[in-house]
Amino acid sequence: MLGIIGGTSLLFADLPPLERTTVATPYGKAEVYTGGFALLLRHQYSLPPHRINYRACLAALAILGVDRIVAIGSTGSLQPAIPPGSIVIPTDYLSVTDIPSIHECSIEHVRPELDADLVRTLGELVPEARVGGVYAQTRGPRIETVAEVRALAKVADIVGMTVASEATLALELQMRFAAVCTVDNYANGLGDETLTYEHILATSRANAQRTERILESIVERLA
Repeated sequence: MLGIIGGTSLLFADLPPLERTTVATPYGKAEVYTGGFALLLRHQYSLPPHRINYRACLAALAILGVDRIVAIGSTGSLQPAIPPGSIVIPTDYLSVTDIPSIHECSIEHVRPELDADLVRTLGELVPEARVGGVYAQTRGPRIETVAEVRALAKVADIVGMTVASEATLALELQMRFAAVCTVDNYANGLGDETLTYEHILATSRANAQRTERILESIVERLA
């Protein structure tokens, strides 16, 4: 089964008709919309990034039989060559904050990676996307400082607050994972505008139809 994870970038999109289901997991409950595929909205219950129960969310998808996940993430650009309005399909990620794990009572390791086959397919489905690049995850809910952006720009291309956690947990639960990242703004200090959450929401709203088209293409091909 295909799993889709979405957040800010899906706030203003018209979503397919699906049935809301509450899934009990060893880590708590999570809401998932199910039908021909499974859709999980990461900010359910209006939780900010640092309070999302990632373990419950990813475990719920695994319990429902999801074996491959495409996350749609809202990001900021760390590079002048990647302007707002771009789409990036990253091929690697890093985190400067803690990433949750389902392994708490035993020593287990996974090799962190984004699924190359899924990345390749997403590149075909979203031809306007830039395929390649590094996603950097920060904790949130605050936006990164100018100094943090300068440091991250040396090793990454886009910055967000969720995808690295989701990718790692998916791998621990033996689900393939890749991401489509909308670039909603330049990271703090790169653009001329004063960066606010309202600015990010406005960009998401303006690109809602494009996001709907991307979601539709992914579901048609992979579900």
